[in-house]
Amino acid sequence: MGNPAWAVRAEGLTRRFGAFVAVDRVTFHIPRGSIWGFLGPNGAGKSTTIRMLCGILAPSEGTAEVLGFDVARSPERVKERIGYMAQRASLYPDLTVWENLVFYGGIYGLGPREARDRAAEWIARAGLRGQERTRAGDLAGGWTQRLAFGCAVLHRPQILFLDEPTSGVDPVSRRDMWDLIGEFAEGGTTVIVTTHYMDEAEHCDTLAFLYEGRIVALGTPEDIRTREGRVDVVEVLTPTPTDALDILAALPGVYEVGLAGRALRVAVADAGEVLPRIREALARYGIAVEGAAPAPPSLEDSFVGIVERRRKEGSQ
Repeated sequence: MGNPAWAVRAEGLTRRFGAFVAVDRVTFHIPRGSIWGFLGPNGAGKSTTIRMLCGILAPSEGTAEVLGFDVARSPERVKERIGYMAQRASLYPDLTVWENLVFYGGIYGLGPREARDRAAEWIARAGLRGQERTRAGDLAGGWTQRLAFGCAVLHRPQILFLDEPTSGVDPVSRRDMWDLIGEFAEGGTTVIVTTHYMDEAEHCDTLAFLYEGRIVALGTPEDIRTREGRVDVVEVLTPTPTDALDILAALPGVYEVGLAGRALRVAVADAGEVLPRIREALARYGIAVEGAAPAPPSLEDSFVGIVERRRKEGSQ
């Protein structure tokens, strides 16, 4: 049945679609009771990895165990013990909020009375009171996500898989969703979530950065900022930041340039080496510089650095 300390163990997990390799020999171990994040751009392999772990897709190579059950040999045993919220909420749009909850409770093996009791509990907990008779297809984005989350947790799974749970919702709904995720993690549920929002990644205990189907960095958010994805950042203050964007982006040693109010955040390979080039280039184009100094890197800066190094290695 596997090591009970691990909720998930994956070794060389691979998935191909014809000649295309969506997930490429990934290995990771997820402790029980943790919040684990798969982070990366669209097409990185996050959703495919989740679907293999849920027993929805069979691996092309490698192995994975969820709660001690092999996902290829015992997918139904895995599905009985997990909750899964798909990237596009798999609700029935013509059923009401109440009907969706009771229906999914039945699918996950709850008796009729227990399904109704837990549906009522979730409606109260998630602030859905007054929406019970609203069709799922008529709900706004934030309400839809709360309903989909409830359908995934009604049977109180040991592991909760959330695939882009806040995609397309407003900032307040995103915050509310992460409050719910935190509550379940504190209660002992292992939560595995995919996202491309860097600020959300800060809520995770451990992050796996996926890029082109491979894990390119693995660790806590702090580990990735300071070790795995070490990158320098220069913050440039200028009265005309939009005029400076393309100039700085073209400089050697610059990974990415982004606007942050009146400032420009410039992710670079080496701040000491690139900072003089920044001042010289802007002066050459007659752009005033009110300040230019190193700044602490964010997770997004770190991810940019990791990707750029991978690209450079691949071109050699």
